[in-house]
Parts: sequence; C-alpha cells; structure tokens
Amino acid sequence: MFKSRAISRTSVFHRFKSETSRRIFDIMFSGTCLIMLSPALLLIATAIWLESGRPIFFKQVRLGRYGKPFHMYKFRKFHKDCGTSGPPLTLQQDPRLTNVGRFLASSKFDELPQLWNTLRGDMSVIGPRPESLAFADCFTGTFTEVLNHKPGILGPSQVAFRNECSLYPRDSDPSEFYRLEIFPAKASIDLQYYSQRSLIQDTLWLAYGVLAVLRIGPRLPKAKMFDVSGETPHVVMPRPTIPMPIQGAATTRGTEA
Repeated sequence: MFKSRAISRTSVFHRFKSETSRRIFDIMFSGTCLIMLSPALLLIATAIWLESGRPIFFKQVRLGRYGKPFHMYKFRKFHKDCGTSGPPLTLQQDPRLTNVGRFLASSKFDELPQLWNTLRGDMSVIGPRPESLAFADCFTGTFTEVLNHKPGILGPSQVAFRNECSLYPRDSDPSEFYRLEIFPAKASIDLQYYSQRSLIQDTLWLAYGVLAVLRIGPRLPKAKMFDVSGETPHVVMPRPTIPMPIQGAATTRGTEA
C-alpha cells in the first residue's frame, strides 16, 4: 500500500514538473515571438484594415482543456459582412475569403494572434487543435480524452492536415465530412502522441510545424484522400517518415473510434 502511494506521488510530481516546464516554455516562446514578430503583425493588421476595414481580428469560442470554453483569436480572413453563413470550416477557393485572407489562409499567418492565447494560458505552443462549439459533439468515446490536453497552435495533427482545405469532396457536406472522416483521423493522431509526449518531442514538432508552414525542410507526412469506387472518399495517413510516437499508417473511417 505504501509502495503504491509512493508511486502515485512520484507520478503526480513528474506530471506537475512536466506541465510547469511546458508552461514556462510556452510563456518564453510566445512572448518572444510577439515581440520579434510585432512588425509583421502590424503589417498584416494594416493590410486587413486597408482592404476591408475593421474588425482586424476574428474571435471565436473554442473548446479548451477539459472542455472549458475560451475565446480564440485569429486575423480576420473572411469578408466582414458574411456573418455566420457557410460551413464552420475554411474550404479551398472559399468565396468568403478576402484577397488578404487568401494569403493568410495559405500561409497560416492568420493563426499568429493565438500567440496571445498561449501567453494567457488558454493554449499551448504544442497541443491538439481546439475545436469550435459546432463540433463539440465529435468528442465521444475515447475521443473525449483529447480534451485532457491543453489545445495548441502546432502539433502532429496540424502538420499532417496542413492541406485540410483541399481534402473536402465537392459533392459532400463539409461539416459532415469533417465529423465522419477528418476529426477521427486528427483525434487518433492526438491520442497516440499526447499520451506519451515529452518536451523534447514537442520542441521537434515545433520545428516541424514551422518548416511545414514555410514549406521548407524535410518532407513531412500529409493526409491524403483515398477514393474507392462506389464508396465515400476517406482520409488516409501515410506511414510517418520522421521520428514521432505515432505507430504505423492510419486509414480512418468515422465509424472507427
């Protein structure tokens, strides 16, 4: 009994130490980036204002750790008068995108304001992508465990699905396709990685994520579509070609959790 308590205390201590180290890293990284990137942030804000006026930022409620909602910030990339029309997703050739918004969507620079979320503690540099309330119903079964981890700007699933907007079939409902195909694939990757993550691996994924955004460096795994005649297309993850604790290839269907 005493041995069991000792092991439990050791586990709690190591978890606390790991989370403290990760939080210190988040504060240092996000604070440094906000200072160093301030000229670029100002330039993007000016471009948005000159093209379509205010608001400069887009604010949306997302699911945080343990399902706690928070406001996530982005640079606005849609026309300000489009309201809530259209799917809660950004699609390829989305007519709601402004000219500046198309650049922001392709470069992922619209995500830069989330450095502020990270500095505040809403998000982490590395973590699962925070879902909007529209997809809160996707967290069922084992997928609810994804919410045990603080959401992040970058991570394995973000790198793998950096081409997500090009995966939606033209003749399908984007929201339904996301629920049945893309979300399960993302969640499976997240469950495999974050259950055995380390700060060193997080640092590597930070480097991989930046290289993926800049489209330079090693060839990173990317989600693809697999179309079988007579069936709904589904998402396929190729076997990883870089060191990461994600085992094998994943052919993910919405019926498999």
